Amino acid sequence: MSVPTISVLMATYNGAALVGETIASLQAQSFGDFELIVVDDCSTDDTVAVIEAFADPRIRVIRSPVNRRVVLTRNAAFAEARGRYIAALDHDDLCHPDRFARQVAYLDAHSKIVLVGTAANVLSDGAILPSSLAPLSTPPVIEWLLRIENPLVWSSVMMRADTARRLDPFQRPELVYAEDFDLYHRISAYGGIARLDEELMTYRRHGGGASQTQAESMRARAGDVLAGVYAPLFGDAAAETAHLIVRHVMSQQPVPDRATLAAVGEALVRLQDDFLELHRPDPESRSLIRWETARRWARIGRAGLRTGALKLGDATSVRPAHLGLGYAGIEELILSRLVGSVRAAQRRLGKRDAA
Repeated sequence: MSVPTISVLMATYNGAALVGETIASLQAQSFGDFELIVVDDCSTDDTVAVIEAFADPRIRVIRSPVNRRVVLTRNAAFAEARGRYIAALDHDDLCHPDRFARQVAYLDAHSKIVLVGTAANVLSDGAILPSSLAPLSTPPVIEWLLRIENPLVWSSVMMRADTARRLDPFQRPELVYAEDFDLYHRISAYGGIARLDEELMTYRRHGGGASQTQAESMRARAGDVLAGVYAPLFGDAAAETAHLIVRHVMSQQPVPDRATLAAVGEALVRLQDDFLELHRPDPESRSLIRWETARRWARIGRAGLRTGALKLGDATSVRPAHLGLGYAGIEELILSRLVGSVRAAQRRLGKRDAA
C-alpha cells in the first residue's frame, strides 16, 4: 500500500448514530490522499458495522480488546499512522470539503509551523452557531491565547507526524479532558502553532459530549496544564494563578467579588507582559493580542455586573495598567488607538491572505 499524505485518527465508542455522517464528510474532501484509522473502544452498539459498511479501502478499523477510554484509544490509532501529517477527528464532528486541502497547503508552505487548526462553527440542536473563539489570528495570537484558554478545536487540527512522534506519549492519559490542550503546549516546544481563520469544520455540541458532561474535570486538568506553563513566572503561586485563569477567562465563570477581579487583571497583565517580552510579535499580532485580551477583560466585567457580584464602580475602578486591559468601558475602547490598529491589521492580513 502506498503511504498516504494524511492519517486521520478517530476513536469511537457507541457512535453509530453520528459516525456515518462524519465519515461521509471525509469522503467529500477535495484532498483525498488520506487514511482513516478508527480504533473502536468496545462499542456496544452498531458503530463498527456502520463504519465497515462504507467499504472504503482508505478506512482501517481496529477493535480494542478492552475499553481503554478516549486518550489511550487515540494513542492506539496514532501508533498505526503512516501519513506525513496527522489529522484529528472525533466521531461526531464534520469536516468541510476543503479542510484537508487548505491545511496540507499551509503546512507545506510554512516549515516552522508544526500544528495548524481551523476555525469552526457549532452544530447545536439542529442549528448552526458561530464560534465564540477569536475571529482573526496569527501564530503569535494563537500562542498567546494558549496561555489563557484553548483556542483550537481538537477535530480541526493537523500536525506533522514526525514532530508528533517526539511526544511520549502522544496524549497523556492522566490529563484526560484536557489532553488536547496539553498536547498543544508540549508540541509547541518544537515549532509554531497556527490556525486558519476560515470555518473548515463543524463541532457538534450535544448532551453526551465530554465538554458538557465533564466540565469540572476539564477545568481541573486545564489548570494542571497551565500551572506547569506558569511555574517559571509565578513560582509557588503558579497553580493558584492557573486555576484563577481557567475559572474566569477560559471557563467564563463570573468573578465573585472585586478582589478576585483585581487578581485576574493582575495575572493577565503579568502573563501578557511576559509573553510580549519573550516573543516580540510583529505589530499586527501585537495589536490583535492586546485586543483579544481586552475583549476578555470586558467580558469578565460584564459577567460580574450581570450576576450582581460587582458594582459599576468596581468594574470601572479595577483597571490593569496597560496593554489593552485598562479601559473603563466600550466607549473608551472605540475611541482608543487599539481598535484602529486592529482594524488596520485586519485589512493587511486580509490582503495578505488574498494574495
